[in-house]
Amino acid sequence: MSDTPARFPLRLARAPRKPLLFAAMAALIGLVGIGQSWSLALTIMNLCLISAIMTLGVNIQWGYAGLFNAGVMGFAALGGLAGVLVSMPPVGAAWRAGGAGVVLALAMGLVTIAAAMLVYRRLRRPASRKLAVALVVAAGYFAARALFEPAVRAIEGVDPSRTGYLGGFGLPVVLSWFAGGALAAGAAWAAGKISLGLRADYLAIATLGISEIIVAFLKYEEWLARGVKNVTGLPRPVPYEVDLQAAARFREWAESLGASPVELSSIVVKLCYAGLFALVLLVLMWLSEAALRSPWGRMMRAIRDNETAAEAMGKDVTARHLQVFVLGSAVVGIAGAMLATLDGQFTPTTYHPLRFTFLIWVMVIVGGSGNNWGAVLGGFMVWYAWVEAEPLGLWLMDLLTFPLGADHPLRVHLMDSAAHMRLVVMGVVLLLVLRFAPQGLIPEERR
Repeated sequence: MSDTPARFPLRLARAPRKPLLFAAMAALIGLVGIGQSWSLALTIMNLCLISAIMTLGVNIQWGYAGLFNAGVMGFAALGGLAGVLVSMPPVGAAWRAGGAGVVLALAMGLVTIAAAMLVYRRLRRPASRKLAVALVVAAGYFAARALFEPAVRAIEGVDPSRTGYLGGFGLPVVLSWFAGGALAAGAAWAAGKISLGLRADYLAIATLGISEIIVAFLKYEEWLARGVKNVTGLPRPVPYEVDLQAAARFREWAESLGASPVELSSIVVKLCYAGLFALVLLVLMWLSEAALRSPWGRMMRAIRDNETAAEAMGKDVTARHLQVFVLGSAVVGIAGAMLATLDGQFTPTTYHPLRFTFLIWVMVIVGGSGNNWGAVLGGFMVWYAWVEAEPLGLWLMDLLTFPLGADHPLRVHLMDSAAHMRLVVMGVVLLLVLRFAPQGLIPEERR
């Protein structure tokens, strides 16, 4: 009883931290709108919303279960691929040229896997079992290649400057967000079956390697999504600016506000994106909070804190790790599909660790691992700092070198190096948080 009065004011002091931090974040985005432009502020906010969703997925894996996933970019890339496969129209000429061959090759691969599993189960002697499985796999591989390679050459030869791939199903692009989650979840299940039995450091190396394989596959298999040629012109779930500007009522509304129709159309489109992204974030946040406070969430945190004790209580640790790994990767896949939708294109070369692994992990650490609100805040704050670091660096270098001439070598060098302020700012932010708030800005709540 003696420590209750001392702890009660402490709770009151900590209670407003969460709303104050989010209010400060909203004020920072508002300052960009006032000082630079509201179109830029909304662009930053949309990317912050997507980053928050991606960070939420990583927090499910790390904050709930202690799984270190270094392959975030691979699952994000699969989400972007889903945007192509779902929303782009099918390329009829490519399907006629080699679509049947690709389908038959994939079917041959599935038959080979099933045959290898059947042989492995039926044969009892280890030596004959290994030999038979090897023969089945080799025969299936060469049979699939015989079907696959001619079909791929035919597909990639169909108007390669504009298509050269099979296309998609021509469905609404919003459905690709669900498909992106499902595709990433399937890949996570296969990767988890291979790597989740490894120690934490080996798990990180394995997931990074798997994600690099995924990205390399997307870069060089042009028949699937054009590879490094990129797929542009993904459909939108919101109106196009030119359509708004062509509408008479919209032009009249812009004149009544004293705004340019071009600028107002850009703001309206970005507000529509923000509404959709915020809705997805709120739904995922509600589900994540419900899961964290449920018996399942308490079990996952118990496994994270002491796997040996959890196993002694009869919990299947590997199965639960696989479950949470799949769930977190699905959320990352949803965010990847949303990012491709916002960009309007799928560019496999942009999926590199600096953006999709390092930054996301910094967001989790800064916000507070194990706390969903902290993960969302970290997604907003770190992406905001990443975007604004370059113009802030240019302003700072210009201020420091103002007495020098415009063509002074030192001034020219510093102005050219301002873009690297992003890395400096990320390092400083991470060091400050680790020093003064090692558990993050919004630490995990112990119940």
